[in-house]
Amino acid sequence: MLVLTYSYRIYPDLEQELQMLNWLETCRQVYNYAVGERKDWIDSRKCSVNACTLQKEYIIPANAPYPDYYHQKKALTEAKKTNPELKAVHSQVLQDVMGRVDAAFVAFHQKRTGFPRFKKFGRMRSFLFPQMKGEAIDGNSIKLPKIGQVPINLHRPIPEGFDLKAVRVVRKHSGWYVMLILKANVDIPDIPPEGHALGLDVGLEYFLSTSDGEQVSRPRFFNKLHRKLKSLQRRLKGKQKGSKNWLKLIERIGRVHENIANYRLDWQFKLAHHLCDRAGIIFVEDLDFRTLAKGFLGKQMIDAGLGQFVNIVLPWVCWKRGVYYSKVNPRGTSQECPECGAQVRKELKDRIHHCSECGSIKPRDVASAQVIRNRGLSVVGLTADEIACGRVRSEALPRQDRTKQVVAGAIR
Repeated sequence: MLVLTYSYRIYPDLEQELQMLNWLETCRQVYNYAVGERKDWIDSRKCSVNACTLQKEYIIPANAPYPDYYHQKKALTEAKKTNPELKAVHSQVLQDVMGRVDAAFVAFHQKRTGFPRFKKFGRMRSFLFPQMKGEAIDGNSIKLPKIGQVPINLHRPIPEGFDLKAVRVVRKHSGWYVMLILKANVDIPDIPPEGHALGLDVGLEYFLSTSDGEQVSRPRFFNKLHRKLKSLQRRLKGKQKGSKNWLKLIERIGRVHENIANYRLDWQFKLAHHLCDRAGIIFVEDLDFRTLAKGFLGKQMIDAGLGQFVNIVLPWVCWKRGVYYSKVNPRGTSQECPECGAQVRKELKDRIHHCSECGSIKPRDVASAQVIRNRGLSVVGLTADEIACGRVRSEALPRQDRTKQVVAGAIR
């Protein structure tokens, strides 16, 4: 099963936009109620048997079951009988809200995120229609349940052989969008490790350095629009919160942040395609960028978007282009010589790798990228010498998009 998500801009009229805004607000209230219900049940089990806190206690019967996903869905059905606002929203949309609450608590129990928090006004940005059919798109419009026909900008055609399964409506500062979830019943073969191997070392001095010696400077997306943001935020400070002028400035600030994110994502996709044009195998370090973003260089880390590039953009482009992608152990990559394997101790200020054993001299980041490449090749059972001897087909550059050809052949 192959799943793709295509994003398109939609243009609802005033009545439809007000209806969708009301839906988002209702979904936010349902989300907060479900989170509060679970939070109260958990807090009621925290108090001591022989003492109470000085503030408050949650008195819930001891035999009351935990309000899990199915319990809250059943309670939602009962609440619709007395609440007309819930009836105005599509039933499956509200059921998906319960699924989002359950997913948030599952992520918390798995220690991937913190405890789920309540959403403030305007923080609910999307709702989902989990069951849709291909007939929903007719020409340049899409039919949304209980909303009606909405004009859509189909700037790229939906690929043949894919069926429409779900639609997510997203509200951004620049307008309304729909995310079409498309599925095709095809089997995609695993990408074999063949072709020119490339190791990547990411950082802040250079966005990335390759094992071939190429170094890409770090773009500063936030710095280019920082003055504009500073001016808008200074003006926002003097406005009354909730007024029309305050809301207008909020929209303008949001659009600037959205432009920064779009510039960053576009640049990263172009860089990923540039790397895939020159390699058949790509190795990167398995880093936890969330920890790095909490340091004193957190602002620069978030502006560069290293985690987005390494964990989202590059794997997707590699899969699409048929390039083998893998991560390696990051421990000690900057303290090892790529030529002889000797340990060469370096501090953060030392930017040149100089090995006293073999005499190798090169930029520190390039040496780290070569160590990453060597580690990755050892994992897949290959060495740099085997690549040079021709065991791996290095003459395959530039690569053809074999994966897309396989998918297209299966669809036809």
